[in-house]
Amino acid sequence: MTQQTLTRQQAAERLCDCYAGYFDITQSPAEDAPLVAEMAFHAHTSKYVLSKKATLWEANSHEYVYLFSVPHLTKEIFSACEALAYDRGMARVEPGPNHMYTYITALFLCDTCDPEARTALKRCRHYKSYRLSYWGWMDFHTGLAELSTGKTAANPSGHSAAQTLATTLFHKKLRFKRRERTYL
Repeated sequence: MTQQTLTRQQAAERLCDCYAGYFDITQSPAEDAPLVAEMAFHAHTSKYVLSKKATLWEANSHEYVYLFSVPHLTKEIFSACEALAYDRGMARVEPGPNHMYTYITALFLCDTCDPEARTALKRCRHYKSYRLSYWGWMDFHTGLAELSTGKTAANPSGHSAAQTLATTLFHKKLRFKRRERTYL
């Protein structure tokens, strides 16, 4: 049985279709290459008693996904794209008393990848809390799909991004070695 490989264009379309159910998708113009699309998700939850005027609590959650497509991912290209996603995502963060979290995710589609770029992607860590997390936090996720080999990778925060890439593009189900910790 031969594995049918997707082109980067087909993979980008498949990912956009996957995210379209929950995210607002904006296709990027050609001059923004290698950025293919920006996706945004916003959720507002609240709890009230008897009337909406008697609100007990409110929470706003946001997620911004930046999809990049390059033929060969190098460490320099990764660093430039990571900085672009981080800067654009941080410009959209609005911390405040009702802000719970903002996730910024950089997804990479490539045909081949340098080992240095894969290592940099796995080690990428950006986290920021606002007012000791009373005003929420920001976490940066990364995900990589190498289309020629069918492999995925992610940083520690982005394991859900790697799982989405694996199931959407390669029809694989990933199992993670780490378990959730419970404290008694």
